[in-house]
Amino acid sequence: MYALSLDDVSDLAKFAKKQDVNFQLLSDPDGSVAKKYGVLVEKRRFAKRVTFVIDEEGRVALVDEKVDVTSHGDTLVESIARLLDR
Repeated sequence: MYALSLDDVSDLAKFAKKQDVNFQLLSDPDGSVAKKYGVLVEKRRFAKRVTFVIDEEGRVALVDEKVDVTSHGDTLVESIARLLDR
């Protein structure tokens, strides 16, 4: 699992340590990746909170645009389980 942020590497390292993050945080300071995925809000310089699940073939298998940070982990696990049952 990876998370992408517009924050720089040093800010992400501090965040990961403080929050005890157990997945990789990727830095996209110029927003080029966020722009390619259509989540960059250029006028305000931030990225929308969206989850993309990429399958083993490299295809986007799921897009969740309604990320609620309080329940997203559970919701994501349920969504992936449904995908695997197909």
